[in-house]
Amino acid sequence: MGEDFDQAFFRAEIERLMDSLYGTALRLTRNSADAEDLLAETVMKGWAHLGQLADRRCFHKWMLRILANTFVSNQRRTSPESFEALDIDDEDCQFSLFEKLHQPFLLWWSNPEQELVNKMLRQDIEAAIDAMPTVFRTVLVMIEVNGQSYAETAEALGLPVGTVRSRLSRARCLLQRALWRQAEEAGLKTPEMKVADA
Repeated sequence: MGEDFDQAFFRAEIERLMDSLYGTALRLTRNSADAEDLLAETVMKGWAHLGQLADRRCFHKWMLRILANTFVSNQRRTSPESFEALDIDDEDCQFSLFEKLHQPFLLWWSNPEQELVNKMLRQDIEAAIDAMPTVFRTVLVMIEVNGQSYAETAEALGLPVGTVRSRLSRARCLLQRALWRQAEEAGLKTPEMKVADA
């Protein structure tokens, strides 16, 4: 297996994964031009270090790790404050969004109305993730969106696993709060919930 094989493998895999990698880059940067730059830098680094990939079956996760590392390094260089830990009141996290929302309305209709509501919910989730501080958005995207493990995320970000777990918990809390506010504004709370929350 020589350089021609490596090049053919790399090109085929990058072509297959381009949309996924770009989507992750866009979710992290929140800007299409920055996402394209991040993706280009990631691809160049991936090619330059392909020899370090021990198991080619893990190419996708390996490239996601490179992308995340590159994003974090760039952010720390250009705006170090974006990775400072933020305080969140844990008392605000002591509820479950999907227990309080009227689940049949949101989740279980099998008709066009369900598809519309689900699409709106996806848009709300995407907007809430985009609005998160970088320190939390990065962990949420890596674990919840890309399916990376705590250990992989910790390694990519250079953090202890416990810190990753804590940041993910806080990110989920921010997401839950944002969706809860949007549900209230849309009038999706049941009368019983209004009484309980009064």
